[in-house]
Amino acid sequence: MNALIVIGIVAVIVIVAVASMYNGLVKLRNNRENAFANIDVQLKQRYDLVPQLVNTVKGYAGHEKETLEKVTAARAAAMKANTVDEKVAADKALSGALAGLRVSLEAYPELKANENFLQLQNELADIENKLSAARRFFNSATREFNNACEVFPSNIIAGMFGFKRAAMYEATESRDALNKAPEVKF
Repeated sequence: MNALIVIGIVAVIVIVAVASMYNGLVKLRNNRENAFANIDVQLKQRYDLVPQLVNTVKGYAGHEKETLEKVTAARAAAMKANTVDEKVAADKALSGALAGLRVSLEAYPELKANENFLQLQNELADIENKLSAARRFFNSATREFNNACEVFPSNIIAGMFGFKRAAMYEATESRDALNKAPEVKF
């Protein structure tokens, strides 16, 4: 009889531990999804600003057609992205296109002094800062989720219920570009 009680207590403890680990994994996955939803909100604001920025630039930089088309195409692709991975790839493409636009605009001092352009640039910079913070939070949530999926004993529960390591939000620039000191020109 005592052996049955001990087995029963052990079984209850195991069930509670499994349920607790499972619930913890679900909470971490949901936290990660919520973090990406915050990125999505910032991306939507960014996508809404891009046409305004492109239209303002068109008036000054008509011959920068290829650069403007890249920005517009990247925005359109980003708006069509559905999964987290597609959205991350589309965001990287849009970030690259916007960087190309910023480089092209260096040749237009009158545009850089335009009030509408400056306001759009400030709004875009604000959104980029918010995106950066949201990406850091997303990566933190992803790290916590990945740790829970990989450490013992929760890795056993994660494997049993199909929880898998999730991708981090990587920088859009190459590692070489990130390690290079910025160039300052006067």
